[in-house]
Amino acid sequence: MDRKLLHENTTYALVKRLLKESVRPYLKWIGFALVGMVFVAGATAAMAWLMKPVINDVFVAKNKEFLLPISIAVLVTFAIKGFANYAQSVIMHYVGQRIITDTQHRLYGHLTRMDLSFFHQTPTGSLISRFTVDINMMRAAVSNALTGIGKDFLTLIFLVGVMFIQDRYLAVIAFVVFPVAILPIVKLGQRIRKVTVSTQEEIGQFTTLLEQTIQGARVVKAYRMEEYEKGRFRKIAERVFQLVFKSARIRSMASPIMETLGGVAVALVIFYGGFRVIEESMNPGAFFSFITALLLAYEPMKRLANLNASLQEGLASAQRLFGLLDTKPNIIDKPDAATLKIKGGNIVLNQVNFSYIPKHPVINGVSLSVPAGKLVALVGPSGAGKSTILNLIPRFYEVDSGFIKIDGIDVQDATLDSLRRNIALVSQEIILFDDTVRANIAYGRPDASEKEITQAAKNAAAHDFIEAMSNGYDTYVGERGTKVSGGQRQRLAIARAMLKNAPILLLDEATSSLDAESEREVQAALMELMKGRTTLVIAHRLSTVIEADLIHVIDNGKLVESGNHPELLSKNGTYARLYALQFKEQQLEVEVGAKTARE
Repeated sequence: MDRKLLHENTTYALVKRLLKESVRPYLKWIGFALVGMVFVAGATAAMAWLMKPVINDVFVAKNKEFLLPISIAVLVTFAIKGFANYAQSVIMHYVGQRIITDTQHRLYGHLTRMDLSFFHQTPTGSLISRFTVDINMMRAAVSNALTGIGKDFLTLIFLVGVMFIQDRYLAVIAFVVFPVAILPIVKLGQRIRKVTVSTQEEIGQFTTLLEQTIQGARVVKAYRMEEYEKGRFRKIAERVFQLVFKSARIRSMASPIMETLGGVAVALVIFYGGFRVIEESMNPGAFFSFITALLLAYEPMKRLANLNASLQEGLASAQRLFGLLDTKPNIIDKPDAATLKIKGGNIVLNQVNFSYIPKHPVINGVSLSVPAGKLVALVGPSGAGKSTILNLIPRFYEVDSGFIKIDGIDVQDATLDSLRRNIALVSQEIILFDDTVRANIAYGRPDASEKEITQAAKNAAAHDFIEAMSNGYDTYVGERGTKVSGGQRQRLAIARAMLKNAPILLLDEATSSLDAESEREVQAALMELMKGRTTLVIAHRLSTVIEADLIHVIDNGKLVESGNHPELLSKNGTYARLYALQFKEQQLEVEVGAKTARE
């Protein structure tokens, strides 16, 4: 392991960073909680101290005058402890929950800045587990640590003080055995942290499997793979069980250590203290006050012993969270990045190379232009690299070499915000959010008026089916748009792009899920929208791009032909073959349809 990483993951380094980044904003509240903890600790010690006058003055001396004051003192002590405990508990829960919320804000904000390659490489379940399990374990560790260091440690100090006041020799005897427990408890904490890291990773895989099988339920059923998926689930669930059980087993090992040592301490105190009371070198009240303080100290001492285990679990989660927060996006603004102001919208790619996996290029030396205000099409076989080229323009991915310029400005020299603000995208993978139809259309422009939203829907041939829905524009479309058909999802995505009204349009199979009638309506709306705008469109059906000003033919990641429709047909190359093949398929469909109609 890298020495720097090892240093950053030490307990001291993680605790220091945790305190600095998560706890420090709430030091004032923790200070208030600490005051409450002092009162709790003082009241607990006072309860032990009061045992001396109770035994000596009430039960031994049988002095009635002490009954009322001592009873009132006990009542006041319990009341102070109860209210102080309530106050510090509420404050610590507030701090713990704020830490969760703040960390979730940081994580989510960080994820929104990450580029697409990060999400492709990181399982969804792993990210979700960071937001749920890891953050909650970190909160528990912070709350337990602060409460332990505050209330339990202070209570222990106050009670030890009472014990030393009553008899310093008994106090030394009582606590001489406890340092023996420190080393094994520290070792147990280290083991728990290792197991917790493994557990969190397995829970991430567990969540990923759930997410995949739920979203892919139709495929699972279609291929009758229920038993196979149940087997995968069972294996991961069993691994999680084994790890969680192992962690519980290790954590529980602290109990016999503390119970045994506690028993030794109490036995020694009873033996030696009882002998002194019998010899009358110590009065019964002092002895019972001491033994009460010792027994009251036992619980906070056990909690402090278990604190290391809880802290290590939280630090394992903090380690994963900080690892995610420290992951830097590959695509960021340059320090001197300028705001992109579109004048015409001319796009130029020059000797662009790109690969998803190093040494496995997907785009090879592509140079092409998209003239300002023109309709340009990218065509070619499936897997040729057309969508990749489209994704490089708004910098969803970064080119390996070469450059892409808009109006003569390298897209890498422009801010990401200004670049993407000037681009509207409709992809073949339609993403709708579990929100209303209105919110999905206005996603790029949340301040859009009702009239603008409605007009965009009409232009995308979506208004009629929206009006027919149960709540019209206020209808929820479901997760990923599951409550609407594929064609309806596509029209809503087109309406969203229309409403954004950006000077550059990127259309990736934008009408692929539409029927013939809807496609004609949307194509007419798109043609109107394209006027005066730079439009780059990918279309599988070549009949939809015949009227394009310029057509670039991409094959195997390379630009093989360019020209308009008549020019490319005359070359009798890749485009002509693709067009002839599609023409034959269309003719066959027409003949089959006609035959079916006659029958």
